[in-house]
Amino acid sequence: MSCILNIDTSTDVCSVAVSQDGACIYYDEDKTGPNHAEKLGVFVDEAMSFADSHAIPFDAVAVSCGPGSYTGLRIGVSMAKGVCVGQDLKLVAVPTLELLCVPVLLRHDDMEDNALLCPMIDARRMEVYAAIYDRSLREVREIGADVVTADTYREYLDRGPVYFFGNGAAKCMDVINHPNAHLIEGIVPEAKWMFPLAEKRIAQERYEDVAYFVPYYLKDFVSKTPKKLL
Repeated sequence: MSCILNIDTSTDVCSVAVSQDGACIYYDEDKTGPNHAEKLGVFVDEAMSFADSHAIPFDAVAVSCGPGSYTGLRIGVSMAKGVCVGQDLKLVAVPTLELLCVPVLLRHDDMEDNALLCPMIDARRMEVYAAIYDRSLREVREIGADVVTADTYREYLDRGPVYFFGNGAAKCMDVINHPNAHLIEGIVPEAKWMFPLAEKRIAQERYEDVAYFVPYYLKDFVSKTPKKLL
């Protein structure tokens, strides 16, 4: 197992966690934001001081890499890179939509076997960044920028239950209006849920190039997403 510094700034929530041996051992967050520029440096410093005081060496830094807030992602990824360079650590990128699924799977283990998960990040109006996963977090539909209509997810809803969550989900439910559509409220990306995904990537040696890595929001969406989503 690894000791990981986990950072999430993909939405208005700013959070930092330290995980070790498959458990979160330190966590701090601010939900009054966006206050990332003000809070993140303090949170990271306190997390590193905690690890140092317990003689726990870090092995890697994991950062939520989007999609999400343009400014938030830039702040989080810049901080993660700085820590990696300063401490000679590996960098791990955790997709924000995948991260949103973790608390849902842990808190709602009574879901139907064929249930699908649709995490959503708000992109204004009836637009969201979304993906679809099964209960094993296998990607059923890749991350995309969706203009939500009654038909956007119909092919999946017609197959069985689909659970929608994240800060873009509530506004879409009246439009989706399908008996198999279910809303889970109160789900936000938080660093304390990152470690299962980060540890999996470490086991697979899926590290990022610290010098050249940019978050999904910049790399994968800017070139193909309407400017009004930015």
